[in-house]
Amino acid sequence: MNAPGKPISDSERRDRLRLIRADNVGPVTYFQLLNHFGSAAAALQALPDLARRGGRARPLRVPSIADAEAEIATAAKRGAKLITAGEPAYPAILAAVGDAPPVLYVLGRGELLLQRSIAIVGARNASGNGIRFARQLASELGSAGLVVVSGLARGIDTAAHQGALATGTIAVMAGGVEVVYPAENDRLHGEIAERGAVVSEMPPGLQPQARHFPRRNRIVSGLSLGVVVVEASPKSGSLITARLAGEQGREVFAVPGSPLDPRARGANDLIRQGAVLTEGAADILSALGGTLVSAPGLASEPARPAVIEDEASLLTARQLVIEKLGPAPVPVDEIIRQCQLPAALVLTILLELELAGRLTRHAGNQVSG
Repeated sequence: MNAPGKPISDSERRDRLRLIRADNVGPVTYFQLLNHFGSAAAALQALPDLARRGGRARPLRVPSIADAEAEIATAAKRGAKLITAGEPAYPAILAAVGDAPPVLYVLGRGELLLQRSIAIVGARNASGNGIRFARQLASELGSAGLVVVSGLARGIDTAAHQGALATGTIAVMAGGVEVVYPAENDRLHGEIAERGAVVSEMPPGLQPQARHFPRRNRIVSGLSLGVVVVEASPKSGSLITARLAGEQGREVFAVPGSPLDPRARGANDLIRQGAVLTEGAADILSALGGTLVSAPGLASEPARPAVIEDEASLLTARQLVIEKLGPAPVPVDEIIRQCQLPAALVLTILLELELAGRLTRHAGNQVSG
């Protein structure tokens, strides 16, 4: 794996894109492969055999060199630049997240991704007071030197971007970096692309689907020192972002609201659970204090999968791991404990099963079969 902040060649960047776009390669498996094999090219060569060992009968689909070059060229025509985890332009705070996006497309001022940021999220059907508060809060936090991150949704997200447009804001998209959703924010998207930054891990042109939004939310929180929730119903996506922030070790802030307004229930519940009660920018700045994230990017490597020469031993171990898998997610550490196998061996087996399409990864380093 290359050291954090080290420039890479165009061919390695292209191969990294091919690796993350290959069948059944998610962020966790991507980083394990890259750490183990040292380069994307070597990892790509190993994929077919690893998938076969995991029990996959059909060939694994891997994008061709031409496919990857076409995707990069399409993004460039639309003004977006590709950066990969480990490059100097990739934010260390995001790289420290366990399932960080291996690639990002960036429209606009990419340098904003390297600055201290705070996320502001909330209800799409926000109240007038909620929108006014979010816009003012974003403006004050921007004036204090923080970049404001949000998801360009209507309501609170829109207000947050508007409030920080003059000082610096980042919009994280669930679809392609140039695909505006909702369409009503087309003008705001253009303003952010010109004065701030728009980012996405998705290919250019991809229309957002429901399953993309939780993935988008982990980037919103991952880029930020903390997440501020301004109005949210109990089952809103904003609470997913707040939960992800807690799992990532970030601060969670919540703006209290009237118990008579259902849009306040989510934020009020967060306060009961320990979120910082937030009535203004001073509460956030005080809680953050001198916080500086010293995330070393990719220097903190996950445990590497093992290279197993004894096929019989691997077969026995694989069956033991498979027996521990079921439809309900189970922590990887628990599988290691119950199987009483070396961690590197279990990681190898899980990697092979995922490439074969026989395993699903979940948040919190959990897996299911």
